[in-house]
Amino acid sequence: MPATLQVRPFHREDRDQLTTLINVHAAAVVPGAVASVNTVLSSLERSPEEIVTGPWIAERATLVAEHAGQIVAAAHLVRYPDDPDVGEDYRDSGHIVWFLHHPSVTGDPGAEQAPDLLMAACLAQFNRWHVRSRHADGLLPVPGVYGLPDQWPHIRAALERAGFVQSGVTEILFLAQVEELPAPVPAPLSGLIPRRTLGVLGTRLSAVVDSTEVAYIELDTTLDRPERLVRTGGMADVADLELPLDAHPMLLPWLLGQARAWLTLCGVGRLLACATPDEKEEIEGLLRHGFIELTRTARGWDHRPA
Repeated sequence: MPATLQVRPFHREDRDQLTTLINVHAAAVVPGAVASVNTVLSSLERSPEEIVTGPWIAERATLVAEHAGQIVAAAHLVRYPDDPDVGEDYRDSGHIVWFLHHPSVTGDPGAEQAPDLLMAACLAQFNRWHVRSRHADGLLPVPGVYGLPDQWPHIRAALERAGFVQSGVTEILFLAQVEELPAPVPAPLSGLIPRRTLGVLGTRLSAVVDSTEVAYIELDTTLDRPERLVRTGGMADVADLELPLDAHPMLLPWLLGQARAWLTLCGVGRLLACATPDEKEEIEGLLRHGFIELTRTARGWDHRPA
């Protein structure tokens, strides 16, 4: 008798297989990226990192496709209500937060149908929610994994078959080993001193001349929450980087040297950064000073069936 394929709601006993499915997708994008079971379960119930959009969510649903006792595909969906307190871009909409499936389930007609059967169930859930618009992303509970990265052509194909099209930007994700960042160097400008404060997005390391902030870098060192830690190493993110247009050529390496010193004290070994392809000067600066390109990820997927 051929193995059966079914799409059903997520059950708690699926947690280990679901975590594995998430982690194999994440690790193809960011080396060593991994989420704990607790992190995965927590992300299905709440959105602690989405401080703006998280409180707007009215309903959540997690669906899995099971074949021969194995979870071969899964998706997490949320609904934003038609409420004036919800941002206009999110109001009365349904979002596939992430949609994943194993690309290697070939040769078995039942398993090969899993992504399309799961997608049909996602769209049916949106119909039951009566949402005005439908959107998709690949936002996993792992730092640096969002949108549709180049490493997931099988996910992109499944979304495109269902009528999703990219409407947002493509971002380039970079990674640096902290020890590969420029070493701290003397100030390149007369009177320049470092200052460390709490910024909007993280720890702000500023270049200050005559009491005026001329440049800064903000580092988010809170990516590895306690429940997420299943291996050591530590990762941070360049949450913001601001340089004047006529910046001294040594100002960026000086800031990165300050970042290296601080991150070393924090026990952080790797630093993420992102940019859009049109930010050519920022990209060149990152590549010159220890960063490598990890991936390009396509953001903003809207459902526009033919």
